[in-house]
Amino acid sequence: MKKILASLFLFSGIWIFSQQVSMETLFTDKVSIRAVQVWDHKVWYSGTDSKFGFVDIKNPKKNKQITLSDKKLQFRTLAQDKKSFYAINIESPAYFFKIDKKSLKSQVIYTDTTKTAFYDALSFDGNNGVALGDPYGKCMNILITKNNGNDWETLPCKKEYEIGEGEAAFAASNSNIYLHGNEFWFVTGGKRSRQFYSYHMGNKLFGKEVPFVNGSSSTGIYSMDIDPETRFGIAVGGDYTKQNENINNIATTKNGGESWQTQASGQNAGYMTCVKIKPGSKGKEIIAVGDQHISYSADYGKTWKKISDEKNLYVCEWIDQNTVIFAGKDRIIKMKIN
Repeated sequence: MKKILASLFLFSGIWIFSQQVSMETLFTDKVSIRAVQVWDHKVWYSGTDSKFGFVDIKNPKKNKQITLSDKKLQFRTLAQDKKSFYAINIESPAYFFKIDKKSLKSQVIYTDTTKTAFYDALSFDGNNGVALGDPYGKCMNILITKNNGNDWETLPCKKEYEIGEGEAAFAASNSNIYLHGNEFWFVTGGKRSRQFYSYHMGNKLFGKEVPFVNGSSSTGIYSMDIDPETRFGIAVGGDYTKQNENINNIATTKNGGESWQTQASGQNAGYMTCVKIKPGSKGKEIIAVGDQHISYSADYGKTWKKISDEKNLYVCEWIDQNTVIFAGKDRIIKMKIN
């Protein structure tokens, strides 16, 4: 079991945060993890080679892993409701799995056989769920369910949310979509970076330009998070092929995506794949992770401090106000702010 201690000091005109951070490896295996969920004091994950499982947060020796298919599927999505987990593999045919939380028995509830099927993210809130896939024609491939995955409906492609040439989404950390009740947001990248919003499960879906790095297939927004109470939101990303570049790779909104402002351009650690707002902070405190670093902001994303040089971590999730989970290549890590 590996532990790392580091001092964390953030400065923005005054001292605003000064704590010690400890990092502990909870789980290792030959699996690339791009999506996690927290439930029942456990971190649940999906990954490569059809792997799905959990590790207990307080007692890592308690863990279990199963394979959802005898095919070597790659999962980069994972979501949950009260009774089930849901996962979709990224390539065609795309299988929508529903996994019972108690028995861990799984079933395929929907299959997309389109040759170009590629699913980037999946989110559930209550009975509602949204699956985001790469474009089919002029629009993103968006499927919604209103009954816990029993039925799926593909949103029709309409003029108001057509995407541009070379615009798509990234299957980086299952965090480029956010669902709250009946409303959802998702973000795109590539040759164009935008945020799309629907206030009623696909009705009145429309897009907004975000001042963000774009222009090639590797650039754009990779992750977003929203505080539904304050409507504060943040988007992060950059260029996967030039990970040290840090110009126009962070943006925030104070009004639920109606307008966006660039933050910390040229003054952050570079490319990020996942961002999460600290619970209860209303957007003031934020954690983000990229392939080469973990970074933290304590002033609504205006300034950032790199707090770790850990490599090959792709996804993050707050457990509570003092604990964050990170996952990526072959491992799951817990960070404790003491």
